[in-house]
Amino acid sequence: MSTLRRTVAAAAVALAGAAALSSAPVVSTAPAPAGTHAGSTAATATTSGYLPGALPASLDKKQNAELQARLDAAMAKAAADAKSGAKKPGTQLASVVYYDDSNAPTYDALIDQSAAIWNARVANVKLVERDGAASLTYYEGNDQGSYYYGRGQGDGEIFIDHAQADVYAPLRIVAHETGHALGLPDRYTQPCSKLMSGGGAGTSCTNPNPDSVEAAEVNTLWN
Repeated sequence: MSTLRRTVAAAAVALAGAAALSSAPVVSTAPAPAGTHAGSTAATATTSGYLPGALPASLDKKQNAELQARLDAAMAKAAADAKSGAKKPGTQLASVVYYDDSNAPTYDALIDQSAAIWNARVANVKLVERDGAASLTYYEGNDQGSYYYGRGQGDGEIFIDHAQADVYAPLRIVAHETGHALGLPDRYTQPCSKLMSGGGAGTSCTNPNPDSVEAAEVNTLWN
């Protein structure tokens, strides 16, 4: 069984137990274990890699299409609301996404730094560490590259691949995959200034910061 399948399965079991034991709310429950993406969450939980072509193309394509469709819908709704005056952007309390990095001790400091970066740039959602009871879980190991598995709604699993993190900037990897968890799709062909260009910007790119457009998109998704 690949690391991808083992970590997804383990994460789902752990998160299910944490949710049952904790009375504090989390943004969402984790998707069911599915190395082959079968089961009740198959239509909503998908996978995206840091590098184009690192994962089967069908997985990357499916998740990016779903994330882009959700983003397009959110942007259209925000434009309609602004035109009608139905809702003013940023008038609600920020949503909280709890994350657990206890299964990625090598990257603990970088995961916390990534959360701080996102928290400084977006207002409508905040990342808060809560090991043992979270909707977003980080893992580390050796597999086919770093990836995010989930629905892009503050849930799921982020896997950091050791070999890839030795070649590409690990903080950028973490921040990029966290961007997926917040709802953004891959944009591999864009420049290094775009965080969601991921590994498509090459090994020399170390930028871990979402630009103003990416931050605005996350705020719209969580508005």
